[in-house]
Amino acid sequence: MKTEIVTVAPAGDADKVIFQRAGEILRAGGLVVFPTETVYGLGANALDPAAAEKIFAAKGRPGDNPLIVHVADPKDAEAFAVATPVYYQLAERFMPGPLTVILDKKPVVPSTVTGGLDTVAVRCPAHPVARALIRTAGIPVAAPSANLSGSPSPTSAAHAAADLCGRVDMILDGGECAIGVESTVIRLTEDGCVLLRPGEILPRELASVVKHVHVSPAVLDPGAAGEHPASPGMKYRHYAPRTKLVLVDATSDEFAAFVKGQQGACGVLAYTEDLDRFADRQVMDLGAREDPAAQMHNLFRVLREADHMQVPVIYAPLPPKTDEYLALYNRIIRAAGCEVLKGRS
Repeated sequence: MKTEIVTVAPAGDADKVIFQRAGEILRAGGLVVFPTETVYGLGANALDPAAAEKIFAAKGRPGDNPLIVHVADPKDAEAFAVATPVYYQLAERFMPGPLTVILDKKPVVPSTVTGGLDTVAVRCPAHPVARALIRTAGIPVAAPSANLSGSPSPTSAAHAAADLCGRVDMILDGGECAIGVESTVIRLTEDGCVLLRPGEILPRELASVVKHVHVSPAVLDPGAAGEHPASPGMKYRHYAPRTKLVLVDATSDEFAAFVKGQQGACGVLAYTEDLDRFADRQVMDLGAREDPAAQMHNLFRVLREADHMQVPVIYAPLPPKTDEYLALYNRIIRAAGCEVLKGRS
């Protein structure tokens, strides 16, 4: 398959032609990669089971891993999901934006999209290119991250092309993603919601709309995810570079001493303030220690770039489990396959 890569913006006559062509590809059952504010998505017609199957084939994705259905407007979910009053309260507060809400599905949604579940994940992205594409296509768009299954999610068109060129019909290059990690995913309950995947929207922000926010045990302990994931990104090992990644639970001084004591070549993911402490190692900048937003923005990019270090192992500090760092912790511990060492002697 020849993949067309096109730079695009949400306005302009030339770009309207591009969106029309991309929409035709989606309606015909093809695959289009597009930017969102979180990461790049791999889109297909959410109501076409054969198109959804192409997503799994292109990514090498397990069939029990549900897809998120993207809409141009929150009310568009009514065509394929049971939109509740709480859903609309959340939509008014957080949509368009990086929130995915799991709702009961209607029969029109094929089981290939939902991973065999009787629920469907709904998201209205804030990125203008994503919304223009969905509007032009005139259909809901099922879209996981546009990467090979298990590898770091793409935050640029170049990342998506590296994984999927030759596997998809078109890649829309809308620049670098602003947030850098996938959307917050929640499932509604009678007394509030369950947080299944943390993202930029924090539990305390959700609590401004729903009464109770319960954090799934699998958020902090991937081994608790079970056999059948209720949400994308709940598999045990995910977001991983090809090179072995090991997390170190340590203070800044302990982490520096730990790395210094390692024999042989290794790579280091370090906070900006600590880069000069690893001058004798191959080191990459995660971002400032007290800036979780910058670390989230950088994480998948540095994990991809870390594979070019050509070292047998990469060490990184273990983030805290506080609300602000929850999404970062969730992604990096999965990228490391939950391998955490104590950095203190």
